Amino acid sequence: MSHLLRTSRLLAWLFLTGLSVAIIVTSGFYLYLRPGLPPVEQLLDIQLQTPLRVYSQDSKLIAEFGEKRRAPITIEQIPTIQLQAFLAAEDARFYEHFGVDIKGLTRAAIELVSTGSIQSGGSTITMQVAKNYFLSRERTFIRKFNEILLALQIERELDKNRILELYLNKIYLGNRAYGIAAASQVYYNKPVAELSLAQMAMLAGLPKAPSAFNPLANPERAKIRRNWILGRMRDLDFITGDAHDLAVAAPLTANYNATDVEVDADYVAEMARSEIVRRFGDNAYTDGYTVTLTVESKKQQTATTALRNGLEAYDRRHGFRGPIGQIDADTLAEQPPEDLILNYPTVAALLPALVTKVDDEAGVTDVHVRKVGPARMPFDTMTWARRYKTEDLQGPEPEKASDVLSVGDVVYVRLDDSSTASEDAKPLPTVSLAQVPRAEGALISLDSRTGAIEALAGGYSFRQSKYNRAIQAKRQPGSTFKPFLYLTALENGLTPATIYNDAPIVFDDSELETAWRPQNSSGQFYGPTRLREALYRSRNIVSIRLLRDVGIQTTLNYLKQLRIPVANMPDDLSLSLGSGQLTPMQLARGLAVIANGGYDVQPYLIERIQDINGETVYQAPETILCEQDCDQLTAETDTEREETRTEDNPQPEPRVMRRLADERSVYILHSMMRDVIRMGTGRRAQALGRNDLAGKTGTTNEQKDTWFAGFNHDIATTTWVGFDQPAPLGRREFGASTALPIWIDYMRVALDGAPPATMPRPNGIVNIRINPETGRRARPGEDGIFEVFKEEEAPAPLTAEEEEQRTGNGDDFSQQIF
Repeated sequence: MSHLLRTSRLLAWLFLTGLSVAIIVTSGFYLYLRPGLPPVEQLLDIQLQTPLRVYSQDSKLIAEFGEKRRAPITIEQIPTIQLQAFLAAEDARFYEHFGVDIKGLTRAAIELVSTGSIQSGGSTITMQVAKNYFLSRERTFIRKFNEILLALQIERELDKNRILELYLNKIYLGNRAYGIAAASQVYYNKPVAELSLAQMAMLAGLPKAPSAFNPLANPERAKIRRNWILGRMRDLDFITGDAHDLAVAAPLTANYNATDVEVDADYVAEMARSEIVRRFGDNAYTDGYTVTLTVESKKQQTATTALRNGLEAYDRRHGFRGPIGQIDADTLAEQPPEDLILNYPTVAALLPALVTKVDDEAGVTDVHVRKVGPARMPFDTMTWARRYKTEDLQGPEPEKASDVLSVGDVVYVRLDDSSTASEDAKPLPTVSLAQVPRAEGALISLDSRTGAIEALAGGYSFRQSKYNRAIQAKRQPGSTFKPFLYLTALENGLTPATIYNDAPIVFDDSELETAWRPQNSSGQFYGPTRLREALYRSRNIVSIRLLRDVGIQTTLNYLKQLRIPVANMPDDLSLSLGSGQLTPMQLARGLAVIANGGYDVQPYLIERIQDINGETVYQAPETILCEQDCDQLTAETDTEREETRTEDNPQPEPRVMRRLADERSVYILHSMMRDVIRMGTGRRAQALGRNDLAGKTGTTNEQKDTWFAGFNHDIATTTWVGFDQPAPLGRREFGASTALPIWIDYMRVALDGAPPATMPRPNGIVNIRINPETGRRARPGEDGIFEVFKEEEAPAPLTAEEEEQRTGNGDDFSQQIF
């Protein structure tokens, strides 16, 4: 009996000793690790890594930047059955335990021993929150102990629903989707509230192993996991048996759904991304900023499409350069068509296609289009495809499909809306032969009063070339520079009725081997010409003579006044022909100054920046057009802003746009530039059926750069077409044939429904009837035209002596102009 007592005492002492040691060790771990644990309050301040999103002015998604796709959601927005699916999969006793589930850990251990794997998991949701937000993923005892301590701490300081909400927003669910809302969009392209029971169970199965149980990568394993979760939900009385059976029988419906970009505006998106990164650094990609731009989706999409269509039209005029690849017969027989064109990229709306059959008798060519499959190409979509030889020379028009293509050719095609049918009566899509243009272009459209960028396209395809020609390409503006020269002349006492002689002129230059003999684009000379006519007919000789009279330095100084860069401008007479260099944006900004009546313009793209909470952290300042006393106006607005400034209402400093040009000179230039469209090189723009449009075409030497810059009082739009490495576009290509059609296509949409907008007539302007041949006042009964003048520069009334001279032979007048 004494032996039994001694043994019992020994065991009791051993138990107490072991328990004490365990308590001491546990306490030691706690005391050692507790100071290094982060405070739970940090959970409430943590910024979930949410991507940068860029939207148009009318809230259409343009782009999303960031590695993690996330859309934070509140627990109230998640259906109860979806919450129960996650609880069944991860932590059925979540609302019962205190952060660590002893039963769950025991069950996991039993499952591990009996089956060799853990189905239900040992970590609670609270422990996973601790791990996901604060801890690394290394598998060590210290990390696990930290996880348990943090879970206990989180449970003491946060309620269960808040913990579950944090979990559902943080978990990784595969395919760059973080959080349940993002996963719902990625896999099913719909919000969480619209998911079926089977889809909810599928998402609930992903946290355990996002790759292994992914319905896209491993559909069978994903289905097994889904059905196990549905069984758990039934056993826990979350769903009925009938609901379980229906969901188990449901097919897998998951598909990968990329972010649904609503506007094709990659160049604009990149400009916005670059600016946001400049402001916020790499946090721009993770802090959930929402950027609203000044572009309106319809105008922006039209700009992108118009530029692409214009470049393709130019390219077709110059012939077909042949297939982009050729696959031999042996390879065609050995490999499927889709694999053979896998490495050929899609460019804009153009898709690579492999020619599989050419049937001249039927007039149809069979092709296999990447990601589309078999398709048919009618011969009438190839008739443009004359063989390219040079920019000025093409081969004969093809008579049959085999004149253009052969089996094994890889070409680009455009998918058409129409379709044809194959022999087995299955419909096949119809495609048209296409090719990626070699020429490039740009389009910029500005609100002339505020400088807001309404649309911008920097090239044919951003994926093909990230070079943004709208803001980076420095090119010769050609004759689109002439409005600035003519405005300088109007500011220096000349009038639209001033006569210049359009006659040959020769300049000797000791630095040149030959003399400079400038010509008009037509190669002809037209004699005495009024400045108005010289502008709308784009007479080069008149512009040269005009610059010589006004003065090169005077013109350069006036350009500086207009804030047009002159660093790349020549200081010789070639300046009059636009031989300097400007980017399309710089030219568009100068045009906007003319369009708005002579006020400064500062182009801007970002209208508003909001943080993840929807708070505005930047708002584009108001634009104020200032006529006079601008410094005083600035001081007044500064005072008003200080009086209303708060943290929530920072009141950014307004843009005070000062007058740069005399309004009467600008008004007269408007009337001259409207004649470019009425009677001059921009006549094609009459197709828009508006009387408020003005503009100027531009073509440089050898047709290396072609332009059209046009406007009404509200909007200024500039288009450019050329090669990235300057080269001739072709003898028959001018601004009116390449750039103007793009401008027309864009402005047709941009001005749709907009009322006419013309510059108001300022005081001090008069209309005088003149003799178009002399520019002087017309005599009573004499054929004449009305011209617009500044009041003090109007032609003087004819004296009796002048009337008598006018009846003579005109020698005096001839002497004046020659």
